[in-house]
Amino acid sequence: MTTRNYIAVDLGAESGRVMLGTVTDDSLSLQEAHRFTNGPIETEGSLHWNFPHILSEIKAGIKKAVQQAEDQVACIGVDSWGVDFGLLDADGKLLENPYHYRDSRTDGMLDKAFEMIGKRRIYDQTGIQFMQLNTLYQLLAMRQSNDPVLDKAKTLLFTADLYAYHLCGKAYAEYSLASTSQMLNMATGQWEKDFFNTLQIPQDIMPEIVQAGTVVGKLTEEVAAELGCPQIPVAAIGSHDTASAVAAVPASPDSRWAYLSCGTWSLLGVEIPEPVINDQTFTYQFTNEGGVNDTIRLLKNIMGLWLVQECRRQWQTEEQEFSYAELAEMAAKAQPFAGYIDPAHDAFLSPGQMPEKINEYLTETGQIPIEDKGTMVRAILESLALNYAWVLEQIEEMTGSTIDCLHIVGGGLQNELLCQFAANATGKKVLTGPIEATASGNILMQAKAAGQIENMDQIRQIVRNSFDVKEYLPQDVSGWQTQSSKFKPEL
Repeated sequence: MTTRNYIAVDLGAESGRVMLGTVTDDSLSLQEAHRFTNGPIETEGSLHWNFPHILSEIKAGIKKAVQQAEDQVACIGVDSWGVDFGLLDADGKLLENPYHYRDSRTDGMLDKAFEMIGKRRIYDQTGIQFMQLNTLYQLLAMRQSNDPVLDKAKTLLFTADLYAYHLCGKAYAEYSLASTSQMLNMATGQWEKDFFNTLQIPQDIMPEIVQAGTVVGKLTEEVAAELGCPQIPVAAIGSHDTASAVAAVPASPDSRWAYLSCGTWSLLGVEIPEPVINDQTFTYQFTNEGGVNDTIRLLKNIMGLWLVQECRRQWQTEEQEFSYAELAEMAAKAQPFAGYIDPAHDAFLSPGQMPEKINEYLTETGQIPIEDKGTMVRAILESLALNYAWVLEQIEEMTGSTIDCLHIVGGGLQNELLCQFAANATGKKVLTGPIEATASGNILMQAKAAGQIENMDQIRQIVRNSFDVKEYLPQDVSGWQTQSSKFKPEL
């Protein structure tokens, strides 16, 4: 039996982690080598990522993982959220701390792009859901403000690929991560030249696109010396964290399943072989993102547990400290269906004063503001679950196939109340696990790149062998259907 060690660098919007994974022919085990907090920093009124801090923590984590593996590491892979990027100069140096996708510079950029290119043309070429945080609108914001950094830039690298570059010195754009930018033509798999020309964005800054499961290089001599380790190979895995998470969904080959990657964001969809770009997907605003192994993730981005995270953070500033487990317990005991909150409401995108923003939304929509904290958290979780139900209905309509079960993966599955609400609202069986789906998919795609694993069926069999799955069955379906009919949005 072959046994190899791999290191996954998994970057999330709230925290980052470095995981050591040991893969055999039929199992995967994980050890957390290092975990660190992550989040935006404010510089001169703008939100940025703290690049030097994150890179330092990544290196510290890799060093720990290599020591745990006694220098026996076959590969390293990095994944992250999508859309954000760093710009390098002609010498390969980062020009500035990357902007955070919640920065307000993209306000109004959707309408500007629609005016210049056309809304339907953008969608027909890219198949991507319209969100002002997408890379296309971040770059347009730079051009519209005559940002000098854009003119100095020689290379654009998306977040995971940016950190991989600082490990191995290779500049590339992994396909799944590139697909989130709304600059990739989904028919050709290449950058959409007309968008760059029309918006006056330099196309020559865009790197070569590589597929998930490609060994792109190895640690540079300098980085290997700094970490005290060999020049370990580096692979482009599903560099978008959701692509890696979906790779680790423990679905049976014969089941009709959907996935929910649940965390700061909720990403709900199905895995399909080709993009679906038509009137329905345009109307419902579904996104076609690249997956691993030549697949497409037809999904909807839904604002996820960010709403709870921001409420908790606001209450902390008011010297009211609650753990997530305490908030979930308070919500379980709270009044049901006290109000519906649209997670996609524009005001909820930016950080700060979330309880106040929620109550303003409730007032504006003719509902009663919520003062009790447990009730507010419950209303958020119920609203998310109702959105899951509507998205699943749309998926079944678009694909003409009935979904048998919903697989929930990622850290959000630790909120068991949300998992039960998801089952209630959708009327579907819900299966949860693994929590560390992204790290698992990251590591198993490295194993595939290294030739240890042959195909996706083997990857998912290994996940099924290695992690427990919990089942939630629907309860009070008729009551949830009543709420769904009451709040279901009109398109």
